[in-house]
Amino acid sequence: MTAITDEYMKQMGATTKNYTAVILKKGPSFKMPDVFPVLWEHGRKNYALRAEGLLSVVCPINDETEMAGIGIFNANVEQTKKIMDEDPAVKEKILVYEIHPTRSFPGDSLP
Repeated sequence: MTAITDEYMKQMGATTKNYTAVILKKGPSFKMPDVFPVLWEHGRKNYALRAEGLLSVVCPINDETEMAGIGIFNANVEQTKKIMDEDPAVKEKILVYEIHPTRSFPGDSLP
């Protein structure tokens, strides 16, 4: 494992930026396959947000749990709440969300 010094940690910590994490869960109106058309439009909005540089990471969760997805927004908490409140699946209560402020390294990506 690579040795990480305290100095390196301090230098790297200074390069982090604020982001907002969103955790999506299945809401009270979630019932497949009936929700598919609204989820399709939810996905379209995610593509648009990604193209605009506002949704840096989007990860749908496709298992049998209550979890539906995770997103990292390049926006503050207030902006992210406004975006999420306008999401078609949230408006229909198909999805519900939690918002959490976070920090990360600009330019990080999935391998």
